[in-house]
Amino acid sequence: MAGNKIHCGCGERAVIKKTNRLSNDCADLYCECKNRECGHNFVMSLYFSHTLSPSAKSTENLAIHLIRVLSPQGRTSLKQQLALF
Repeated sequence: MAGNKIHCGCGERAVIKKTNRLSNDCADLYCECKNRECGHNFVMSLYFSHTLSPSAKSTENLAIHLIRVLSPQGRTSLKQQLALF
């Protein structure tokens, strides 16, 4: 994978036919080779490795975003935990 290009083992370009997001940082990419003679279908894993430059968003903005994606039960649990401080 180079930039947004996926390559098959035969060296030809491949296209992503489906993405199965496993988490915010990990996904399986279902790919198909563009070379009809090859016809290879395969799955590549895409995952977060490490940060090169930290986010410019403030800690407060990041916390708000994380709270918004919590389930209602998760929010209730967090409120209870924060009440201890």
